Amino acid sequence: MAKMAASVVAESGEDVFRKMFKFYKRREPPPDLKEVTDFSSGAASLGKIVPLKLDPAAVSDEEAARVGLHPIRDWRAFGLQGYPGFIFISNPFLRGSQAFWVRQCLKTYPQKPNVCNLDMHMSPCDTQDIWARSAQALRSPPSEKRQPKTLLERLRWVTLGYHYNWDTKTYSANSYTPFPPDLHMLSSRITAACGFPGFSSEAAILNYYRSDSSLGIHVDESELDHSRPLLSLSFGQSAIFLLGGPQRQDPPTAMFMHSGDVMLMSGPSRLLYHAVPRILPPPRQHAAFIDELSCSCALPTANVLEPVSQEDWDVCSRYIQSSRVNMTVRQVLGPGQSFPEDPSSAHQTDDKGRTVGCQDDENSGKRKRTCSDPVGTVET
Repeated sequence: MAKMAASVVAESGEDVFRKMFKFYKRREPPPDLKEVTDFSSGAASLGKIVPLKLDPAAVSDEEAARVGLHPIRDWRAFGLQGYPGFIFISNPFLRGSQAFWVRQCLKTYPQKPNVCNLDMHMSPCDTQDIWARSAQALRSPPSEKRQPKTLLERLRWVTLGYHYNWDTKTYSANSYTPFPPDLHMLSSRITAACGFPGFSSEAAILNYYRSDSSLGIHVDESELDHSRPLLSLSFGQSAIFLLGGPQRQDPPTAMFMHSGDVMLMSGPSRLLYHAVPRILPPPRQHAAFIDELSCSCALPTANVLEPVSQEDWDVCSRYIQSSRVNMTVRQVLGPGQSFPEDPSSAHQTDDKGRTVGCQDDENSGKRKRTCSDPVGTVET
């Protein structure tokens, strides 16, 4: 099987990435994972993993702890040969702090006025409180009888800040809600440690993966400023992540993403094609995995992380036993940059005082929305 993966990579042609995607996605027979790079152990690195030293002075220990992060000097950060600007940080979170971020992804961030996939075919009143409409069913013991999926289990994506338009593949000032301060604080700490001080968290796409989900091959290029990095945070079940090149046909490198892992794509790696062909259990027993996420014994008292009640954690732990959540945070506009003006609309000002206008696309409304949409849509 490992030789098969190698032979697929060695092939040239337009479909080489797609072949690798299908190889790792297939169920029967299951793919051999020996050639998947694991940053937590160094497995299958083939000499590609490059240890990185981040600047411990970029963020104080106290500021890191406030958002649930270890001191930067203790982070295990890596690069990959052939991928300048790519940084992988193996779970920099303090023990127990992931529970807060999991709860935010499931309970807080899907709340209105933020936008989710369920809004596309349900009325606003039905998606007003996804958590409240799902919690009781997820707290109940699993039934042998097949039960309808809760709204939380039907969640596929949520957008924050500037809301990505899946039809026009654009952002606009007319579709904006305030970005969560806690997530901005976390993102700014991580990006500063990676050499990008002043990162402005202006938009995020949260993807919700079930055990049979995948994310199609795509590149994140809709942001107007590509000089700022793309930040990705993963919680819950593990995943295989494929990182390709600037051309869709470039052969990808396969790597594991485990709960708490962080990736940053910048510079030459900012516009690389990537995909998630498979979700799989973490490399440890579920009980130990869940306990590690929820233990709050090491959390400092002065931080932005609120304690997660046992009642809430019962729902979160049930969800992540078979699911994964990924948050991709991005800066949309560069300094002094604004959205293209729509002549048909009056000038508007966003929360940063920048004069902007709605972007007009003559094809808007004519494009068909599909599960393989290039940015952030989860396939099931």
